[in-house]
Amino acid sequence: MKKFIKSEGGQSFIASILCIILGLLIGYVVLMFIAPKGAATAITTIVKNFFYYPSNIARMKYFGNTLVKTAPLLMCSLSILFAYKVGLFNIGASGQYTAGTCAALYLALGVGAPWWVCVLAAIICGALLAAISGLLKSYANVNEVISGIMLNWIMLYSANMILTKVKESTSPYTYTLASTNPGGIIPGLGLGKLFSNNQYITLAVPLSILIAIGIWVLLEKTTFGYELRATGNNKNAAKYAGMNEKRNIIITMMIAGALSGLGGAFLYLTGFEQWQCTQSSVPGMGFNGIAASFLGGLSPIGSIFSSYFIQHITAGGAYVDKSMYSAQISDLITSVIIYLCGFVGFIKLVLKKAAEKKEGGNK
Repeated sequence: MKKFIKSEGGQSFIASILCIILGLLIGYVVLMFIAPKGAATAITTIVKNFFYYPSNIARMKYFGNTLVKTAPLLMCSLSILFAYKVGLFNIGASGQYTAGTCAALYLALGVGAPWWVCVLAAIICGALLAAISGLLKSYANVNEVISGIMLNWIMLYSANMILTKVKESTSPYTYTLASTNPGGIIPGLGLGKLFSNNQYITLAVPLSILIAIGIWVLLEKTTFGYELRATGNNKNAAKYAGMNEKRNIIITMMIAGALSGLGGAFLYLTGFEQWQCTQSSVPGMGFNGIAASFLGGLSPIGSIFSSYFIQHITAGGAYVDKSMYSAQISDLITSVIIYLCGFVGFIKLVLKKAAEKKEGGNK
Protein backbone atom coordinates (compact mmCIF):
# COMPACT_ATOMS: atom_id res chain seq x y z
CA MET A 1 0.00 0.00 0.00
CA LYS A 2 2.85 2.38 0.85
CA LYS A 3 4.49 1.72 -2.50
CA PHE A 4 1.18 2.42 -4.24
CA ILE A 5 0.74 5.79 -2.51
CA LYS A 6 4.34 6.77 -3.27
CA SER A 7 4.07 5.84 -6.95
CA GLU A 8 3.11 8.39 -9.60
CA GLY A 9 0.25 6.23 -10.82
CA GLY A 10 -1.07 5.62 -7.32
CA GLN A 11 -1.09 9.32 -6.50
CA SER A 12 -2.89 10.11 -9.75
CA PHE A 13 -5.49 7.44 -9.04
CA ILE A 14 -6.17 8.64 -5.49
CA ALA A 15 -6.34 12.29 -6.61
CA SER A 16 -8.81 11.43 -9.38
CA ILE A 17 -11.03 9.41 -7.04
CA LEU A 18 -11.08 12.29 -4.54
CA CYS A 19 -12.10 14.72 -7.33
CA ILE A 20 -14.94 12.41 -8.36
CA ILE A 21 -16.22 11.98 -4.79
CA LEU A 22 -16.05 15.72 -4.09
CA GLY A 23 -17.80 16.47 -7.39
CA LEU A 24 -20.63 14.06 -6.59
CA LEU A 25 -20.97 15.47 -3.05
CA ILE A 26 -21.19 19.05 -4.33
CA GLY A 27 -23.73 17.89 -6.93
CA TYR A 28 -25.75 16.28 -4.16
CA VAL A 29 -25.72 19.51 -2.16
CA VAL A 30 -27.00 21.41 -5.22
CA LEU A 31 -29.77 18.85 -5.65
CA MET A 32 -30.69 19.30 -1.99
CA PHE A 33 -31.18 23.03 -2.56
CA ILE A 34 -33.38 22.44 -5.63
CA ALA A 35 -35.59 19.63 -4.28
CA PRO A 36 -34.42 17.94 -1.06
CA LYS A 37 -36.84 15.01 -1.24
CA GLY A 38 -35.51 13.64 -4.50
CA ALA A 39 -31.81 14.49 -4.08
CA ALA A 40 -30.63 11.04 -2.99
CA THR A 41 -32.62 9.30 -5.72
CA ALA A 42 -31.41 11.75 -8.39
CA ILE A 43 -27.71 11.44 -7.59
CA THR A 44 -28.05 7.66 -7.45
CA THR A 45 -29.83 7.64 -10.81
CA ILE A 46 -27.09 9.73 -12.43
CA VAL A 47 -24.40 7.37 -11.16
CA LYS A 48 -26.39 4.28 -12.17
CA ASN A 49 -26.98 5.45 -15.78
CA PHE A 50 -28.01 2.36 -17.81
CA PHE A 51 -28.41 0.30 -14.63
CA TYR A 52 -31.61 2.32 -14.25
CA TYR A 53 -33.29 -0.22 -16.55
CA PRO A 54 -34.54 -3.45 -14.96
CA SER A 55 -34.03 -5.47 -18.16
CA ASN A 56 -30.55 -6.84 -18.90
CA ILE A 57 -31.21 -6.42 -22.64
CA ALA A 58 -31.93 -2.71 -22.19
CA ARG A 59 -28.94 -2.31 -19.89
CA MET A 60 -26.53 -3.77 -22.40
CA LYS A 61 -27.99 -1.69 -25.24
CA TYR A 62 -27.61 1.60 -23.40
CA PHE A 63 -24.24 0.55 -22.04
CA GLY A 64 -23.26 0.24 -25.70
CA ASN A 65 -24.54 3.77 -26.38
CA THR A 66 -22.33 5.08 -23.57
CA LEU A 67 -19.32 3.33 -25.11
CA VAL A 68 -20.15 4.81 -28.54
CA LYS A 69 -19.75 8.33 -27.13
CA THR A 70 -16.79 7.37 -24.96
CA ALA A 71 -14.64 6.55 -28.01
CA PRO A 72 -14.60 10.11 -29.46
CA LEU A 73 -14.20 11.62 -25.98
CA LEU A 74 -11.18 9.39 -25.41
CA MET A 75 -9.65 10.60 -28.69
CA CYS A 76 -10.09 14.24 -27.64
CA SER A 77 -8.65 13.41 -24.21
CA LEU A 78 -5.57 11.84 -25.82
CA SER A 79 -5.25 14.90 -28.04
CA ILE A 80 -5.18 17.23 -25.04
CA LEU A 81 -2.73 15.18 -22.97
CA PHE A 82 -0.40 14.49 -25.91
CA ALA A 83 0.02 18.21 -26.53
CA TYR A 84 0.27 18.92 -22.80
CA LYS A 85 3.16 16.48 -22.44
CA VAL A 86 5.07 18.67 -24.88
CA GLY A 87 4.22 21.87 -23.02
CA LEU A 88 1.30 22.87 -25.27
CA PHE A 89 -2.36 23.44 -24.38
CA ASN A 90 -4.47 22.23 -27.28
CA ILE A 91 -7.67 24.12 -26.61
CA GLY A 92 -8.32 23.88 -30.36
CA ALA A 93 -9.31 20.20 -29.99
CA SER A 94 -12.98 21.11 -30.58
CA GLY A 95 -12.15 22.75 -33.90
CA GLN A 96 -10.02 19.78 -34.96
CA TYR A 97 -12.86 17.46 -33.91
CA THR A 98 -15.20 19.54 -36.07
CA ALA A 99 -12.77 19.42 -39.00
CA GLY A 100 -12.64 15.63 -38.79
CA THR A 101 -16.42 15.44 -38.56
CA CYS A 102 -16.87 17.74 -41.56
CA ALA A 103 -14.42 15.81 -43.76
CA ALA A 104 -15.82 12.41 -42.80
CA LEU A 105 -19.48 13.35 -43.28
CA TYR A 106 -18.98 15.27 -46.53
CA LEU A 107 -17.09 12.40 -48.14
CA ALA A 108 -19.52 9.81 -46.79
CA LEU A 109 -22.73 11.66 -47.65
CA GLY A 110 -21.71 13.82 -50.60
CA VAL A 111 -19.23 11.61 -52.41
CA GLY A 112 -20.27 8.15 -51.21
CA ALA A 113 -16.74 7.27 -50.09
CA PRO A 114 -16.10 4.10 -48.04
CA TRP A 115 -15.63 4.42 -44.29
CA TRP A 116 -11.86 4.01 -44.30
CA VAL A 117 -11.41 6.87 -46.76
CA CYS A 118 -13.61 9.05 -44.57
CA VAL A 119 -11.59 8.14 -41.48
CA LEU A 120 -8.30 8.98 -43.21
CA ALA A 121 -9.74 12.31 -44.37
CA ALA A 122 -10.83 13.11 -40.80
CA ILE A 123 -7.32 12.38 -39.50
CA ILE A 124 -5.67 14.52 -42.20
CA CYS A 125 -8.02 17.49 -41.80
CA GLY A 126 -7.68 17.48 -38.01
CA ALA A 127 -3.90 17.36 -38.33
CA LEU A 128 -3.78 20.16 -40.91
CA LEU A 129 -5.94 22.47 -38.80
CA ALA A 130 -3.75 21.83 -35.75
CA ALA A 131 -0.63 22.41 -37.87
CA ILE A 132 -1.71 26.04 -38.28
CA SER A 133 -1.46 26.55 -34.52
CA GLY A 134 1.85 24.69 -34.49
CA LEU A 135 3.34 26.83 -37.23
CA LEU A 136 2.14 30.06 -35.63
CA LYS A 137 3.61 28.94 -32.30
CA SER A 138 6.95 27.91 -33.79
CA TYR A 139 7.64 30.76 -36.18
CA ALA A 140 5.57 33.70 -34.92
CA ASN A 141 5.41 32.88 -31.20
CA VAL A 142 1.60 33.07 -31.28
CA ASN A 143 0.14 31.40 -28.21
CA GLU A 144 -1.59 28.14 -29.24
CA VAL A 145 -4.52 28.93 -26.95
CA ILE A 146 -5.34 32.12 -28.86
CA SER A 147 -4.96 30.57 -32.30
CA GLY A 148 -6.82 27.45 -31.17
CA ILE A 149 -9.86 29.38 -29.92
CA MET A 150 -10.09 31.39 -33.15
CA LEU A 151 -9.73 28.27 -35.29
CA ASN A 152 -12.50 26.58 -33.29
CA TRP A 153 -15.04 29.16 -34.44
CA ILE A 154 -13.68 29.43 -37.97
CA MET A 155 -13.99 25.66 -38.35
CA LEU A 156 -17.48 25.53 -36.82
CA TYR A 157 -19.01 27.94 -39.32
CA SER A 158 -16.99 26.48 -42.18
CA ALA A 159 -18.39 23.03 -41.34
CA ASN A 160 -21.93 24.42 -41.20
CA MET A 161 -21.54 25.88 -44.69
CA ILE A 162 -19.88 22.80 -46.20
CA LEU A 163 -22.30 20.29 -44.70
CA THR A 164 -25.30 22.33 -45.85
CA LYS A 165 -24.70 20.60 -49.21
CA VAL A 166 -25.51 17.23 -47.63
CA LYS A 167 -28.37 18.49 -45.45
CA GLU A 168 -31.94 17.26 -45.39
CA SER A 169 -34.27 19.73 -47.12
CA THR A 170 -36.82 19.78 -44.30
CA SER A 171 -34.50 19.90 -41.31
CA PRO A 172 -31.16 21.44 -40.28
CA TYR A 173 -29.56 17.99 -39.96
CA THR A 174 -27.36 16.14 -42.42
CA TYR A 175 -28.65 13.05 -44.22
CA THR A 176 -28.75 9.83 -42.23
CA LEU A 177 -25.68 7.77 -43.00
CA ALA A 178 -27.44 4.40 -42.90
CA SER A 179 -29.88 5.33 -45.68
CA THR A 180 -27.52 7.44 -47.79
CA ASN A 181 -24.26 5.48 -47.73
CA PRO A 182 -24.19 2.32 -45.56
CA GLY A 183 -20.60 1.74 -46.72
CA GLY A 184 -19.61 4.92 -44.92
CA ILE A 185 -20.42 3.37 -41.55
CA ILE A 186 -17.46 1.95 -39.62
CA PRO A 187 -17.97 -1.83 -39.53
CA GLY A 188 -18.92 -3.53 -36.28
CA LEU A 189 -17.75 -7.05 -37.13
CA GLY A 190 -20.43 -8.49 -34.87
CA LEU A 191 -19.49 -6.44 -31.77
CA GLY A 192 -23.05 -5.11 -31.58
CA LYS A 193 -24.32 -8.59 -30.70
CA LEU A 194 -22.54 -8.31 -27.37
CA PHE A 195 -24.65 -5.25 -26.56
CA SER A 196 -28.17 -6.48 -27.36
CA ASN A 197 -27.65 -6.02 -31.11
CA ASN A 198 -26.75 -2.35 -30.73
CA GLN A 199 -26.19 -1.20 -34.32
CA TYR A 200 -24.00 1.71 -33.28
CA ILE A 201 -21.24 -0.39 -31.72
CA THR A 202 -18.39 -0.44 -34.23
CA LEU A 203 -14.65 -0.95 -34.39
CA ALA A 204 -14.32 2.61 -33.10
CA VAL A 205 -14.65 1.39 -29.50
CA PRO A 206 -11.79 -1.18 -29.44
CA LEU A 207 -9.68 0.97 -31.81
CA SER A 208 -9.86 3.93 -29.43
CA ILE A 209 -8.50 1.76 -26.60
CA LEU A 210 -5.70 0.41 -28.80
CA ILE A 211 -4.79 3.96 -29.85
CA ALA A 212 -4.61 5.00 -26.17
CA ILE A 213 -2.19 2.16 -25.49
CA GLY A 214 -0.21 3.14 -28.60
CA ILE A 215 0.08 6.76 -27.41
CA TRP A 216 1.36 5.53 -24.04
CA VAL A 217 4.01 3.42 -25.77
CA LEU A 218 4.98 6.33 -28.03
CA LEU A 219 5.39 8.79 -25.16
CA GLU A 220 7.00 6.51 -22.61
CA LYS A 221 8.94 3.87 -24.54
CA THR A 222 10.34 5.53 -27.67
CA THR A 223 13.16 7.95 -28.43
CA PHE A 224 10.74 10.15 -30.37
CA GLY A 225 8.45 10.36 -27.34
CA TYR A 226 11.41 11.26 -25.14
CA GLU A 227 12.34 14.09 -27.52
CA LEU A 228 8.80 15.45 -27.44
CA ARG A 229 8.63 15.37 -23.65
CA ALA A 230 12.10 16.93 -23.40
CA THR A 231 10.93 19.77 -25.64
CA GLY A 232 7.95 20.29 -23.36
CA ASN A 233 10.04 20.30 -20.19
CA ASN A 234 12.61 22.79 -21.46
CA LYS A 235 12.56 24.02 -25.05
CA ASN A 236 15.93 25.74 -24.80
CA ALA A 237 17.64 22.72 -23.24
CA ALA A 238 16.17 20.48 -25.94
CA LYS A 239 17.50 22.83 -28.60
CA TYR A 240 20.94 22.84 -26.95
CA ALA A 241 20.90 19.02 -26.99
CA GLY A 242 20.43 19.09 -30.77
CA MET A 243 16.67 18.56 -30.91
CA ASN A 244 14.62 20.53 -33.42
CA GLU A 245 12.12 22.15 -31.05
CA LYS A 246 10.15 23.90 -33.81
CA ARG A 247 9.68 20.66 -35.72
CA ASN A 248 8.66 18.88 -32.52
CA ILE A 249 6.03 21.50 -31.72
CA ILE A 250 4.50 21.26 -35.20
CA ILE A 251 4.54 17.45 -35.22
CA THR A 252 3.01 17.37 -31.73
CA MET A 253 0.15 19.63 -32.76
CA MET A 254 -0.44 17.61 -35.90
CA ILE A 255 -0.63 14.34 -33.95
CA ALA A 256 -2.95 15.98 -31.41
CA GLY A 257 -5.13 17.34 -34.22
CA ALA A 258 -5.21 13.95 -35.93
CA LEU A 259 -6.49 12.36 -32.73
CA SER A 260 -9.26 14.96 -32.34
CA GLY A 261 -10.23 14.64 -36.00
CA LEU A 262 -10.39 10.88 -35.60
CA GLY A 263 -12.72 11.42 -32.66
CA GLY A 264 -15.20 13.18 -34.95
CA ALA A 265 -15.11 10.27 -37.37
CA PHE A 266 -15.49 7.78 -34.52
CA LEU A 267 -18.81 9.34 -33.53
CA TYR A 268 -20.48 10.41 -36.76
CA LEU A 269 -19.42 7.43 -38.87
CA THR A 270 -21.37 5.15 -36.54
CA GLY A 271 -24.63 6.82 -37.57
CA PHE A 272 -25.34 7.56 -33.91
CA GLU A 273 -25.79 11.29 -34.52
CA GLN A 274 -26.36 13.74 -37.38
CA TRP A 275 -24.61 17.10 -37.68
CA GLN A 276 -26.84 20.14 -37.17
CA CYS A 277 -25.92 22.72 -39.83
CA THR A 278 -27.38 25.61 -37.81
CA GLN A 279 -25.15 24.81 -34.83
CA SER A 280 -24.00 28.01 -33.16
CA SER A 281 -21.76 26.62 -30.43
CA VAL A 282 -18.47 24.75 -30.68
CA PRO A 283 -18.89 21.01 -29.91
CA GLY A 284 -18.26 20.32 -26.25
CA MET A 285 -16.43 17.05 -26.93
CA GLY A 286 -13.07 18.80 -27.22
CA PHE A 287 -13.57 20.73 -23.99
CA ASN A 288 -14.75 17.61 -22.15
CA GLY A 289 -11.50 16.05 -23.34
CA ILE A 290 -9.66 18.50 -21.09
CA ALA A 291 -11.52 17.14 -18.07
CA ALA A 292 -10.98 13.53 -19.11
CA SER A 293 -7.24 14.02 -19.62
CA PHE A 294 -6.66 15.71 -16.25
CA LEU A 295 -9.03 13.41 -14.38
CA GLY A 296 -7.06 10.52 -15.87
CA GLY A 297 -3.86 11.95 -14.42
CA LEU A 298 -2.57 12.95 -17.88
CA SER A 299 -2.04 9.26 -18.58
CA PRO A 300 -3.31 7.64 -21.80
CA ILE A 301 -4.36 4.56 -19.83
CA GLY A 302 -6.03 6.67 -17.13
CA SER A 303 -7.88 8.59 -19.83
CA ILE A 304 -9.65 5.40 -20.93
CA PHE A 305 -11.37 5.16 -17.56
CA SER A 306 -11.89 8.88 -17.00
CA SER A 307 -13.44 9.33 -20.46
CA TYR A 308 -15.88 6.53 -19.75
CA PHE A 309 -16.75 7.94 -16.32
CA ILE A 310 -17.48 11.44 -17.65
CA GLN A 311 -19.64 10.05 -20.43
CA HIS A 312 -21.34 7.70 -17.96
CA ILE A 313 -22.57 10.42 -15.60
CA THR A 314 -23.38 12.77 -18.50
CA ALA A 315 -25.70 10.15 -19.99
CA GLY A 316 -27.09 9.35 -16.53
CA GLY A 317 -28.67 12.80 -16.31
CA ALA A 318 -31.30 11.73 -18.84
CA TYR A 319 -32.90 9.46 -16.23
CA VAL A 320 -33.49 11.93 -13.40
CA ASP A 321 -37.04 12.90 -12.46
CA LYS A 322 -37.83 15.75 -14.90
CA SER A 323 -40.58 17.08 -12.66
CA MET A 324 -37.93 17.93 -10.05
CA TYR A 325 -34.68 18.42 -11.94
CA SER A 326 -33.38 19.31 -15.35
CA ALA A 327 -31.55 16.61 -17.30
CA GLN A 328 -28.61 19.04 -17.46
CA ILE A 329 -27.95 18.49 -13.74
CA SER A 330 -25.42 15.84 -14.76
CA ASP A 331 -23.64 18.50 -16.84
CA LEU A 332 -23.40 20.60 -13.69
CA ILE A 333 -21.81 17.72 -11.78
CA THR A 334 -19.43 17.10 -14.69
CA SER A 335 -18.53 20.80 -14.67
CA VAL A 336 -17.75 20.67 -10.95
CA ILE A 337 -15.52 17.64 -11.49
CA ILE A 338 -13.83 19.49 -14.36
CA TYR A 339 -13.16 22.40 -12.02
CA LEU A 340 -11.83 20.07 -9.34
CA CYS A 341 -9.52 18.46 -11.91
CA GLY A 342 -7.45 21.60 -11.59
CA PHE A 343 -6.58 20.44 -8.08
CA VAL A 344 -5.36 16.98 -9.15
CA GLY A 345 -1.79 18.24 -9.25
CA PHE A 346 -2.20 19.86 -5.81
CA ILE A 347 -3.64 16.67 -4.29
CA LYS A 348 -0.79 14.63 -5.79
CA LEU A 349 1.72 17.07 -4.26
CA VAL A 350 0.07 16.73 -0.83
CA LEU A 351 0.13 12.93 -1.09
CA LYS A 352 3.76 12.97 -2.17
CA LYS A 353 4.83 15.21 0.71
CA ALA A 354 2.82 13.13 3.19
CA ALA A 355 4.48 9.93 1.95
CA GLU A 356 7.96 11.52 2.14
CA LYS A 357 7.28 12.87 5.63
CA LYS A 358 6.08 9.48 6.85
CA GLU A 359 9.08 7.78 5.29
CA GLY A 360 11.41 10.27 6.93
CA GLY A 361 9.75 9.74 10.31
CA ASN A 362 10.22 5.98 10.07
CA LYS A 363 13.98 6.26 9.57
